[in-house]
Amino acid sequence: MFEGSLDSSAARRRAWLDSLFVDHAIFRLPWTNLATVVPGRVYRCNHPTPARLARLKSRLGLQTLVNLRGHRRCGSDALSRRAAEDLGLAHVDMAFESRGAPHRDRIIRFEGLYHAIKTPMLMHCKSGADRAGLASGLVVMFEGGTTAEALRQLHWRFGHFNRARTGILDAFFLRYRAQGEGRLPFMDWVRDEYDETALKRDFVAGRLSSFVTDKVLRRE
Repeated sequence: MFEGSLDSSAARRRAWLDSLFVDHAIFRLPWTNLATVVPGRVYRCNHPTPARLARLKSRLGLQTLVNLRGHRRCGSDALSRRAAEDLGLAHVDMAFESRGAPHRDRIIRFEGLYHAIKTPMLMHCKSGADRAGLASGLVVMFEGGTTAEALRQLHWRFGHFNRARTGILDAFFLRYRAQGEGRLPFMDWVRDEYDETALKRDFVAGRLSSFVTDKVLRRE
């Protein structure tokens, strides 16, 4: 439906149709999933519409929009990129997975970006549940927080299910708690000891929760 351009009214119409009905933005119109991660500096939500992004910029003084979905060929992506440009927001792509062991290199890249990004910043994925939860938990750890505090960012109130395949994100923080917390700073553990392959091998997801997340809610 969407061909990647916003250069005409017909193209913008196709982008909106794609966003609303293919990318399910119609469900995100009443449900914003907005939450504070670091007061005054870092916020999280589901993929914002242009109008909601404009309101949030005014309300929160946003400087940067961080896209946790990565660059995608879909109407929602094109519309939010154009909205960020029109609003004078920096737009940063930082793709994470929601059902795989977090990649060491992406965590390291995100830490570097985090310390360079202008705040206040808003991070979004599609639903604001899983990748937004992982990124928010990482921010908590970058700020010197605990795994208990990070795990609060991966919670059912955001739509996250820790018994589904997305629970591997919780397992990542729990593995640091078991292996490094209190002994080794978080990023030192990530760089020197974190084993993505072992985490993926050891994690077992619940079938029913995975069915609900993947097939019913159609999460990415």
